[in-house]
Amino acid sequence: MASSRPSKPGTSDSDQRQIVCQNRRARHEYDILDELDCGIVLTGSEVKSVRNSKISIEEAYARVDNNEVWLIDCDIAEYAEASIYNHARQRKRKLLLHRREIRKFAEVAENDGLTLVPLAVFFQRGLIKVRLAIVKGRKLHDKRQRMKEQSDRRDMREARMKAVANARKSR
Repeated sequence: MASSRPSKPGTSDSDQRQIVCQNRRARHEYDILDELDCGIVLTGSEVKSVRNSKISIEEAYARVDNNEVWLIDCDIAEYAEASIYNHARQRKRKLLLHRREIRKFAEVAENDGLTLVPLAVFFQRGLIKVRLAIVKGRKLHDKRQRMKEQSDRRDMREARMKAVANARKSR
């Protein structure tokens, strides 16, 4: 049966995303080569904890095992009201990808010495999704160079804004 909820014109899926958790350190530590959104298999108490933002993906990574992709070291806190039906905090969780996506995306990471890292966990139309990225480790001098470039861009943007403000004042 089709969804009874009409979609509004001009709204896209990105407008309907609610980000729960982000891995900000990954953007600093790695060069991101490619990204992909995928589903995740969770139990009921895990979903409740994620809805309460009790999830951490800072130390998490993904691995291909037996033509399936698994999220490892993702910490989802126990849900207090679940009592005996609670979940293990750092168990392996299966990521949902099509076979062709696994072949194209995940195996490239395994063969070339790259890593699969989760960048964000978010809700999209009521479903929990994980944004997975193929990343390459960055050396310390690369991190410093990137921070310097960002600082230079910020300084140029501020100088441009001041010049525009001064031009408006002098009118």
